[in-house]
Amino acid sequence: MPTIAALFFGLKAAVLAIVLHAVHRVGSRALKSRPMISLAALAFIGIFFFGVPFPLIVLAAGLIGFFGARMGSSAFQVGSGHNHAQAAMGPAESLLGDELPAHARPTVGRALRVSAIWLVLWLGPVLALLVVLGGAHVYTDIGSFFSKMAVVTFGGAYAVLAYMAQQAVETYGWLKPGEMLDGLGMAETTPGPLIMVVQFVGFLAAFRHPGSLPSMLAGTLGGLLATWCTFVPCFLWIGLGAPFIERLRDNKPLNGALAGITAAVVGVILNLAIWFALHTWFRDSQHLQGFGFSFDAPVLSSIEPWAVVLSLATMIAIFRFNAGMIQTLMACSAVGIVLHLIGVIG
Repeated sequence: MPTIAALFFGLKAAVLAIVLHAVHRVGSRALKSRPMISLAALAFIGIFFFGVPFPLIVLAAGLIGFFGARMGSSAFQVGSGHNHAQAAMGPAESLLGDELPAHARPTVGRALRVSAIWLVLWLGPVLALLVVLGGAHVYTDIGSFFSKMAVVTFGGAYAVLAYMAQQAVETYGWLKPGEMLDGLGMAETTPGPLIMVVQFVGFLAAFRHPGSLPSMLAGTLGGLLATWCTFVPCFLWIGLGAPFIERLRDNKPLNGALAGITAAVVGVILNLAIWFALHTWFRDSQHLQGFGFSFDAPVLSSIEPWAVVLSLATMIAIFRFNAGMIQTLMACSAVGIVLHLIGVIG
């Protein structure tokens, strides 16, 4: 439908500015030293030019931060510690008090119970699909991919979305780049973009490979499966890890690992922004590779001038005038429709 396509044209141009704002927001907090800036740069180069998987980037950045902090480097020290914050609040405002309540104390028995319950709920359906349908079925692929993604959900939605876009488009071929952009643009209209995109990708993957099921039913089941495998593991991490938080809060090597991961995430989100710009500002791109490099470059003659103008206007509105996200998205969508109605865009 041309009008809806025009609406998404404006929406995608605005989302590019929103992702760049996320890069600035996270980067201004995380990149406080040269090692942190270097980690962000290396993460961007690795994922954009060499196609290094996001989980590997997370692991490498975590190890660098862990050992850097363990060796006493101040570059990987974040925050001032829980004790300092608690002293600043005063004893009357401390929610936990001086003694940890019984339910917050870690025990081996409780950890085993929580692990058993949530591992079965999470991986039970995935293993059942593998046994019944085999390893070459779309539902098995959905279950295994989104389960892997749930393990590396560091850095918030934008970092995970970069990984999801890379895998869903390039590895599995479930969507085309433009469709992934539509899903990301649609998701930005909600407070929780990740759950929207997860369902969008899972739905289209199964909708296009329904097997013996009706397409709509297959797609609906695919969206539900993707959501289950992404968010059920969160209950495992919380239930298993929460009692250990008080003990780990002042663990400098662990905090250093998380700081390193946060720095790398800045580079990963920047990769998402560049990917957005490539497929929003240009109609066509070409894949370049050689000497170890492998990346998409724009075809300059296919530039979309109005997409560039809309994105730049959105950047000015967000960065200079602190415009609200929903108002900005609505305005850009309306401009896209107007441009279509007056015949400027198709």
